[in-house]
Amino acid sequence: MASTNLEMSINTLKEYIIRMMDKCEKAIDLSIKSMVTKDIELAKKVIDDDDDIDILREYIRDRSIELMALKQPMARDLREIYALADISVELERIGDYAENIASEVVSIAGEDYIKELIDIPKMSQYCLDMIRGIKSAFINQDADLAYKVAVMDKEIDILYYKVREDCLKVMHENPDKNINQGVRLVFTARYLERIGDHITNVCEKIIYARNGKMIEIG
Repeated sequence: MASTNLEMSINTLKEYIIRMMDKCEKAIDLSIKSMVTKDIELAKKVIDDDDDIDILREYIRDRSIELMALKQPMARDLREIYALADISVELERIGDYAENIASEVVSIAGEDYIKELIDIPKMSQYCLDMIRGIKSAFINQDADLAYKVAVMDKEIDILYYKVREDCLKVMHENPDKNINQGVRLVFTARYLERIGDHITNVCEKIIYARNGKMIEIG
């Protein structure tokens, strides 16, 4: 009976992790949509909705501690609870970065863009593909898929450096006019780059929960 109760509790944590992944995916998608469309109200909604991700993180943290303290899980169960707690931290950070992007949209406040938004939406699409991939890998306990998803982060890194270089060039051409927005666009690209890093960390935790091996990818 104790084992069954523990299994049910772990499954509940997994359901909350999936809910966090769904909310993070939505936050990334809407934050970039708000930037592309200059939709300030949509950006503010992303900011407000981040509280939901934080609440889920707090529940998973508290419940994980409780399970480890009171149920004294062994071997794989312990490893899985530990991984779930860590994954929730990574997902919370992803939500925070999506919120940061939305905040940059509010700060830019509908200005005409100093350069066409091409690579930032590409970065966000990679992030969305990755987070959908980790959801599938998580649900199916697919370590191979988790590894393949993590490798995609290299494409985000390449695009980040391109955005940074392009923005710096435009800022140098007209510092008085372009520097403020240019910095905010670089920050946005940086937030997406960090989202990719945190998704990679989730991939590592999925592999650890499945195989018991802690690896560093990238």
